[in-house]
Amino acid sequence: NLDAAAAAPLLCAGITTYAPLRRWGAGPGKQVAVVGLGGLGHMAVKIAHAMGAEVTVLSQSLKKQEDGLRLGADHYFATSDADTFSALAGRFDIIINTVSADLDINAYLGLLTVDGVMVNVGAAPGPLTVNGFLLGARRVLTGSMIGGIALTQEMLDFCAEHGIGADVEVISVDQVNEAYARVLASDVRYRFVIDTATLA
Repeated sequence: NLDAAAAAPLLCAGITTYAPLRRWGAGPGKQVAVVGLGGLGHMAVKIAHAMGAEVTVLSQSLKKQEDGLRLGADHYFATSDADTFSALAGRFDIIINTVSADLDINAYLGLLTVDGVMVNVGAAPGPLTVNGFLLGARRVLTGSMIGGIALTQEMLDFCAEHGIGADVEVISVDQVNEAYARVLASDVRYRFVIDTATLA
């Protein structure tokens, strides 16, 4: 019962974010932060919201705030504002980091509550430097990839039940180079889907 174009990215962005949210118990009473509101991040917001968690987006700026709230976030903060990290210290049970960029991992670990977990699903370009003292508060730093067939089917059923699909822009095959340039410029909201009928 999902539109095919909106469902296609679920096999990547959907399962990549569903798997750690399910593994670490996102649901009612849980505070979930999503770092970055892109192709992965917008799915993490939708899924965590549907699971019943209170969802906060942590983004470099507020330029996508309206989108974040529309997608299901309860709160939206700019990480370029240094006050964000002091205001949210010790708040989150789960942080899903969806960005593929260097982050001050220690600043984000400081946002976790006791027994909180930060899951990296984005691909950082280099090694992460972690302050072991921050992990001493029973905080967990881990990573997650996609998921197996059974979990992917579970995710598809969950998304179908809740009417969750990716926000997509359908393009023809001759628009691929233009689309790639837009991806590099962070000018896509939030997934490109190629209409394979245009391959003929």
